[in-house]
Amino acid sequence: MEHRNIPMEERPVFMPRVNSDNLVKTDMVHFERHVGFSSAQKRKSINDHHSVIRKKYGFKKVLELSSKSKDKLSVPLSGFYLKLTDQDTGQQYSVENIFQSSKVFEHGGPYTDLLTVPPRKARKDERLQNSGKLIGYKFQGIEWDVGPLTAFYDWLYVNALKQNSQLHDELMQYQAFTDMTFNPKRAVHCEAYSLAMFVALKKRELLDKIAEPIDFFNLYSEFPVSNTEYLFEGE
Repeated sequence: MEHRNIPMEERPVFMPRVNSDNLVKTDMVHFERHVGFSSAQKRKSINDHHSVIRKKYGFKKVLELSSKSKDKLSVPLSGFYLKLTDQDTGQQYSVENIFQSSKVFEHGGPYTDLLTVPPRKARKDERLQNSGKLIGYKFQGIEWDVGPLTAFYDWLYVNALKQNSQLHDELMQYQAFTDMTFNPKRAVHCEAYSLAMFVALKKRELLDKIAEPIDFFNLYSEFPVSNTEYLFEGE
């Protein structure tokens, strides 16, 4: 009997935790990869990914955040659409715009003009690639170090989502979060991880301690980090 070689892939799943040392548990999940770039093939891969997650952890509701998701909730939760309101000026900017416009490099930045361009244009701005090594972030006059690696992005995302309370009730029904377009071997920041962190903070009733960067950083430091950076240590 001929055996078919099934191509396999692995992607992370991010699970909010309430009664553990971690705010988020991150695990890599192997599943069948459906070859091709069409939306239909991507959705098949997402379905298989989620099927493995449900079987392994006993979950009923898993939310995919990529643009290939069939769940409409994924759109307002995307960093391209989710906005943070400046409490002093009332101006609103997407998480993606703030993140990209806050980067400080060896030879330039922050490029604050990126606050007001389309989010995808901000991400692809050539200066972000040609200004040397990333050395930190600066937003609203406050400077952030590059480490812990996801702290600044997590702070932005969690505070933006906190302001969008109309999303909370539906969001809290989900037990885990994924993003098929996120490859942890090529990137670190992932909105699915930040989203899982938000759910954990809300369930722990800690959202009142995240608005100020120093308070968030102190809270962040109390919990062992479990993002994908640590899955590949030692490789």
